[in-house]
Amino acid sequence: MDYTFFQEYWWLLISILGALLVFMLFVQGGQSMLLQEIPNEQREKMIYAIAHRWELTFTMLVVFGGAFFASFPLFYSTSFGGAYWLWMLILLGFVVQAVSYKYRSAEGNILGRKTYDVFLFLNGIFAPVLLGGAVGTFFFGSDFTITKTNLTDSASPIISQWGPLHGLEALADWRVVAFGLMVLFLVRVLANLWFINQIDDEQTTLWNRKQLRINAVIFLAFYLIVVGVILTSSGYEAIGEHEFLVVEYKYFHNLFGNMICLLFFLLGTAFVLYAIRLALYRKTRHGIWFGGIGTVFVFLVLFWLAGYFNTSFYPSSSDIASSLTIYNSSSSEFTLRTMSYVSIAIPFVFAYIAWVWYKLSKPQEKNDSVEIE
Repeated sequence: MDYTFFQEYWWLLISILGALLVFMLFVQGGQSMLLQEIPNEQREKMIYAIAHRWELTFTMLVVFGGAFFASFPLFYSTSFGGAYWLWMLILLGFVVQAVSYKYRSAEGNILGRKTYDVFLFLNGIFAPVLLGGAVGTFFFGSDFTITKTNLTDSASPIISQWGPLHGLEALADWRVVAFGLMVLFLVRVLANLWFINQIDDEQTTLWNRKQLRINAVIFLAFYLIVVGVILTSSGYEAIGEHEFLVVEYKYFHNLFGNMICLLFFLLGTAFVLYAIRLALYRKTRHGIWFGGIGTVFVFLVLFWLAGYFNTSFYPSSSDIASSLTIYNSSSSEFTLRTMSYVSIAIPFVFAYIAWVWYKLSKPQEKNDSVEIE
């Protein structure tokens, strides 16, 4: 197994973690609906249904970021250092989320539950949009330049240079914003499916089915727009370590030139649509599992389209030679090889998470307490 194998292996692991993170954002999707018109008792049941999952979402985010740092440190230093305000807003939102779940029902809460519900709502809106926008830059680019020789400059040993907004300028690209909104309404759909699965209450189920109709239509509109834009966009194809060609319809060729990608993409899309149909027309409670699997499949393919096939997964819109690939931004072969041995334990971690999930996933009865300790 050579260096290239380990670089591609670690991009596969990054893809899996990223796809699972998007699925776990259904917690934020549920939070984004907390301020809508709904009886207080039903709202408390919905909060209870997601309150014991937010830790897994945050843990997945930390693992995803840590894996990126270890395997592709040049991307980590470029994105997390240059897009400072973007990532700080994301992390601040998760800190506020943790505080809100801890204290909204605590004795002596001087701010009141409503205030903490507003905090949860804000995290529910901004986390999916910002994280989705960050993934969108994998296709639509960011404004940065990389000069590795700056490491020898003792006065300013900074290899990546960004604009004055430090990453927030990406939100001026409507395609990045559309990607973020697509993720937002996808996780709202997943949240509706989750509530239908978990809460054994007719009125809550009816409310979520009504919301599902709205969220599904908006999600599908953004999904078609984003996929259409990606497949018709040009991409950077690496012909050397820092040499690239601009290839028209690059992602279209990546998708339709690989049967595994195409199969996963079509299956993922079909699973999400089937999940919506199950909840709306067949009145079953199991749509969340098809929706979750479909979400993971689709985002696996999106990560593959961005990183494999000699494609720049972090294109620079200001200096094409600064664009990053999985080959010019990775750790050393020794580091990747050593970490690969450690990664053998990952399936056991997933098995443990699945077991804990199963123990926590018994549907609520109508008379269950909804207080959060």
